[in-house]
Amino acid sequence: MYFNNFVTQYTNAYLMQLYNKLSAEERRFLLAQAGEERLTLSFYQYYHVENPQILRDYLFLNWNEMNVLGRIYVAKEGINAQLSVPAPRFEDFKNFLDGISFLKGIRLNIAVEQDNESFLKLTVKVREKIVADGLKDGSIDVTQKGIHLNAYDFNTLLAQPDTICVDMRNHYESEIGHFKGAFTPNVDTFRESLPLIEQELAQHKEDKKLLMYCTGGIRCEKASAYFKHKGFKNVFQLDGGIIEYSRQVNEKGLENKFIGKNFVFDERGGERISVHIISKCHQCGSPCDSHVNCANEACHLLFIQCDSCKKQRESCCCSDCQETINLPIEEQRKLRKGRYNSNKIFKKGRSEVLKFKH
Repeated sequence: MYFNNFVTQYTNAYLMQLYNKLSAEERRFLLAQAGEERLTLSFYQYYHVENPQILRDYLFLNWNEMNVLGRIYVAKEGINAQLSVPAPRFEDFKNFLDGISFLKGIRLNIAVEQDNESFLKLTVKVREKIVADGLKDGSIDVTQKGIHLNAYDFNTLLAQPDTICVDMRNHYESEIGHFKGAFTPNVDTFRESLPLIEQELAQHKEDKKLLMYCTGGIRCEKASAYFKHKGFKNVFQLDGGIIEYSRQVNEKGLENKFIGKNFVFDERGGERISVHIISKCHQCGSPCDSHVNCANEACHLLFIQCDSCKKQRESCCCSDCQETINLPIEEQRKLRKGRYNSNKIFKKGRSEVLKFKH
């Protein structure tokens, strides 16, 4: 087990680099110099981790050496990882995972669209949970989850009249892409969605099939266990999420029932699953499904912006932010000094400055 092999290494950890020390610009330069292709992928596993901090440091030390980049959360309940790996080191990466008992043979969700700059640093954090669900009820057993469906079976169940399909993602994710006919809760966070969906579907706990999906499957693992605990009798989930669904659809020539883009939490912002553009620019209302963050570092609001508005407004969400980014850097820093980021950063795609907000 990795804990035993890591004792000596961890004892001397203070001599080693345990955190990212490069800026995004420095990392971009190194990636360009390396000139090698990278693979963006994700995986998760629920497992009782005895010491998340030791696991966290072990992962960082080894993945940093492999030039792995990404965002990884470790908790007592398991691991949730989105990352990119140099293509020449992919087999080394898989062999490393196989050396950890609870990750041996784990499925890796390979991204639909690749980008060498999908991640620009390696961040491995210890969290209370690998998915922030807001649940306080310790009686919910995450192993008592719903029935997992492949793409073919998901399509079949989706077409049945007694099925209610629910998108377990946030509003800004489903805004740019979702399954046909799905219920898309208007929520900002996963923790908001659970009680809302339970309330909305309370009268259908026994007479309907509850069919859920999310990006890669991890939110549905928690959600399906939650809804079964709450008395829903027929709970199903898309195995591997939208990412695995797209791979199976393309590989097996199945009908693609997902319309639009799959939102992703990295530099890509999204990956196209179908040719449809179902959302609009939040500033001018033209068809668009590209998310950006406001260029004003004190704002950083996530919103949808077309190329025309991006050029005209200099990647900003409003005129105030546009004025701010054109001030001298030192003046911008003075304005930010001692101030927290605007709360717009937590209201993704929601702001009074966005004329065509969702």
